[in-house]
Amino acid sequence: MKYLPELFAANARWAEQTEANDPDFFAGLAALQSPKYLWIGCSDSRVPANQITGLKPGEVFVHRNVANVVVHTDLNCLSVMQYAIEVLKVQHIIVCGHYGCGGVKAALEGPPLGLIDNWLRHIQDVRDRHREFLAAVADDDARWRALCELNVIEQVRNVARTTLARDAWKRNQPLVLHSWIYGLADGRLQDLEASMQGPDELESATARAVGAVYSRYQPR
Repeated sequence: MKYLPELFAANARWAEQTEANDPDFFAGLAALQSPKYLWIGCSDSRVPANQITGLKPGEVFVHRNVANVVVHTDLNCLSVMQYAIEVLKVQHIIVCGHYGCGGVKAALEGPPLGLIDNWLRHIQDVRDRHREFLAAVADDDARWRALCELNVIEQVRNVARTTLARDAWKRNQPLVLHSWIYGLADGRLQDLEASMQGPDELESATARAVGAVYSRYQPR
């Protein structure tokens, strides 16, 4: 192997160990995938969906991009959502951000970075929507953490407003949306409590979750 032989060697060891533990594992994966969960997360290499949730390959369908953003014109994300909802029949969509997100920090501080500025504009819209609150948070790290949380809540709201989620709810397909955030420092997931099971819960769930963020970070 000319390039990256250590990765191929690691793959061989993993495949052998996995098959030894469960001889039917790969045959089952090859035949069908039937995950219950769609994970929309950040591209950050430190936030692997399967490992941090204890799920096996095949148990979670994953879409990742910089800062876990859901944009209504992003056909990549929307195509993943459509396949997950209409074909795989996932029952849960989890938007998971993480503390220490570089994309959120760049959006918060606003330095010119080139092409990615166009993507970060979506997070800056969240920043601007909560400008007065964020300005009142004196600690830089706390402000960064707060925007990470607000960004997740906003992206769950965006998922709920897609035709894909709304059409699923119209046909009474079970679908719950979740807002989670992951701590790089302790490996723990936190529920930001913007979960919803239908469009009638959108505004109340969003307001409740945003209110909780404001309460956590307001000056004492």
